[in-house]
Amino acid sequence: MKMRVCCLIAILFLVGCAKKTPQRQGGVFNGSENSILYANTIHQAAKRYDVDETLVKAIIQVESGFNPNVVSASNAIGLMQLKASTAGRDAYQLQGRRGQPSTSDLKDPEINIDLGTAYLSMLQQQLAGIDNPQTLRYATTVAYVNGAGALLRTFSNDRKLAVRKINDLSPEEFYQHIQNYHPAPQAPRYLWKVNTAYQSLLL
Repeated sequence: MKMRVCCLIAILFLVGCAKKTPQRQGGVFNGSENSILYANTIHQAAKRYDVDETLVKAIIQVESGFNPNVVSASNAIGLMQLKASTAGRDAYQLQGRRGQPSTSDLKDPEINIDLGTAYLSMLQQQLAGIDNPQTLRYATTVAYVNGAGALLRTFSNDRKLAVRKINDLSPEEFYQHIQNYHPAPQAPRYLWKVNTAYQSLLL
């Protein structure tokens, strides 16, 4: 019971610390209702792209609090806070499509979840070779906010050597490495937030 209360407090803290400003449309926003509303869409996308369903939910929780209308100052849009010209374009390429999604596309929950999950799948491909599933989850989380290349370079400029070094670490040691050595200050904070959300969703 105490653990559940602590996790709920942590989630409230994460939502309160979100850097985005919700843009509400069509009435009052209710994050808990939306999380249930989108559960099947998340499940189907996670299955389609072979991505951890709970990780998708945790990223949405941290990125938007399940509000599909959120737009950041840097024009990251929707539930998974995708930028059309970067993650959106990359996800389109993975799907064999040209161009990039429109703003209205990214505000559509089903499209946003599909593209965001496709992007997570793409990151996992870039991190292929990491053996431990928990370490891969941590690595994918960090890559989502700062890119797979930046993550791997904290271990070595040689991709194969970087993966070998990662595989020599336990998940806990990898997590601590990110906290200590990732050059982007938001990376360790983001990993902590998403992992906290992830653990709470398992309760």
